[in-house]
Amino acid sequence: MARLRGFYLPPRKEHAMSTDFLPALSQSLASLVERASPSVVRVDARRRRGATGVVWSAEGHIVTTSHAVEHEGPVQVGLSDGGTVAAELIGRDASTDVALLKIDAAKLSPLALAPLDAVKVGNLVVTVARPGRTARATLGMVSTHGEGWRTHAGGRVDRYLETDADLPPGFSGGALVDVEGRFVGLLTAAFSRTAAVVIPHDTLTRVTASLREHGGIRRGYLGVGAYPVKLPQHQWAAAGAEAGLIFLSVDPDGPAHRAGLLLGDVLVSLGGQALHGVEDLLGYLGDEKVGTSVPARVLRAGEVREVPITIGKRS
Repeated sequence: MARLRGFYLPPRKEHAMSTDFLPALSQSLASLVERASPSVVRVDARRRRGATGVVWSAEGHIVTTSHAVEHEGPVQVGLSDGGTVAAELIGRDASTDVALLKIDAAKLSPLALAPLDAVKVGNLVVTVARPGRTARATLGMVSTHGEGWRTHAGGRVDRYLETDADLPPGFSGGALVDVEGRFVGLLTAAFSRTAAVVIPHDTLTRVTASLREHGGIRRGYLGVGAYPVKLPQHQWAAAGAEAGLIFLSVDPDGPAHRAGLLLGDVLVSLGGQALHGVEDLLGYLGDEKVGTSVPARVLRAGEVREVPITIGKRS
């Protein structure tokens, strides 16, 4: 007798493939969705387009995607019992596509958390969402499990997770659960057109803690518009880099302008970190950098300069 991550599999028969386990597998999946669905809610914040959210705390916190609530206006949450309640937007972070809501409702039960270090490529997983009044689900497997990464907006995600499970309209903000019904992470369609990316629950824990305390995520700010450029080869040695970011705009009220940086300057490093692309700059400008003074190495008219700059806070 064997088990497949919580599912019973009968012994294999010699010389034939048995399908006797399929009814048990089917019933196990149905029971899993039934157990998980009360913790999955509908989020109505955009006209003619429903989204999903997941119960994050018994006190009424709901986690969903930031893009589901990006437009100002009332937010309603549809519960598993068919009721609808008003929700308060506590805060959202577009860089990780996470938003936190608060509702006044009784008997809310968050899902148990899956041990993320035990999640492996090939593990079966189930998506559970509530784009309408009833719960919906799809079945798939973990297709990618990698190291932490930065989104295109500079948000830090603690590990890269993908599933090959289908993500129909309204599933963004839904729950990815393992075969024991434990919460792996939040589904999002914001970061890939071809893959179902998952924001793991360790990232959700970190981001929602900041949203509860500050209503947002603090980001460093230079006040520039920049574009990556390759430096002439004869300047590589002096600049200490082969590429940098040329300033296409400089905010007259921003930290870069106050430091004396100009339109057309090429920023090759900040705080000693080389900058090959805008994502490198966004990744550097984290919460811990706000208010600190760091050296900026810039190339101006062929001359390398070191300029101290105090990192501002993005409003």
